Amino acid sequence: MSAALPTSSREWHLVARPHGWPKAEDFALREAPVTAPAEGRILVRNLHFSVDPYMRGRMNDVKSYTPPFKLDHPMEGGAVGEVVASNAEGFAVGDHVLHGLGWREYADVPAEHAVKVDASLAPLSAYLGVLGMTGLTAYAGLFEVASFKEGDAVFVSGAAGAVGSQVGQLAKLKGASRVIGSAGSDEKVKLLVEEYGFDAAFNYKNGPVAEQLREAAPDGIDVYFDNVGGEHLEAAISSFNVHGRATICGMIAQYNATEPTPGPRNLALVIGKRLRLQGMLVGDHAALQGQFVQEVAGWLASGELKYRETVVEGIENGFEAFLGLLRGENTGKMIVSLG
Repeated sequence: MSAALPTSSREWHLVARPHGWPKAEDFALREAPVTAPAEGRILVRNLHFSVDPYMRGRMNDVKSYTPPFKLDHPMEGGAVGEVVASNAEGFAVGDHVLHGLGWREYADVPAEHAVKVDASLAPLSAYLGVLGMTGLTAYAGLFEVASFKEGDAVFVSGAAGAVGSQVGQLAKLKGASRVIGSAGSDEKVKLLVEEYGFDAAFNYKNGPVAEQLREAAPDGIDVYFDNVGGEHLEAAISSFNVHGRATICGMIAQYNATEPTPGPRNLALVIGKRLRLQGMLVGDHAALQGQFVQEVAGWLASGELKYRETVVEGIENGFEAFLGLLRGENTGKMIVSLG
């Protein structure tokens, strides 16, 4: 066990189910008592926690692949921190761990739900992004779900985000013939081409996606990594070559819709082009974790793989960080840092 422990911790609670865009009154930052960890548990001082688009779905009271957040309870999500008290074998005070109890200053974590991480391999926040869940999503979604092969032309929507920026770079590292990205600002488009090495990129706010994609990929596309849905998916179906594959990872364009959104109007093309559209959840690909960390850590060390983080300081700004993510104000992984 360790010396004097804090007596309280601030944590974000969901207090009402958002209808459409989340509002400040749907959330509350509350104080909770901190106690020494029971047997088999560790107390972690969170240093960084993640806010991710999938969390919007967990705020609705609907049956889904992951249970909804409970009202008047702390929300959850990826976090990385330092063990300040341990009552579990294999964990010592001072160890750095990755776990799923974010949105709070101190987390009482069952030891089997914590993974030790090495701060010498990469900055700790990287384990929430490029070496974490978003990184594995990019890796598994491109190589396993979309069956990427050398020479493929790849289109990525939400390409300046944590997942999309990694997908594009991984495709380039593995020999894509062409990588095209779409993003929501001219600044992000510039970043995709100049820093991440995309062959072409466009701002989807500058005109119809289908037209801009056709111009950027005159020879069509073989793989589409979908983080957005809606108009982007329809455009990709139009640009696909025969036997094209889409990984349907996210549909952020629809997350705050209050009415059902219509599907792509050109779905009939799936037949003639023999397309494969496959949904993915990163949890199905845990078996790739070892291979993923080894390969990606190597590319990070060599400087071949680049990543960005948008860091918001202070737990009190957690809700604003999440809202900023939904508005597309982040470049790369959105992190809340507790310093």
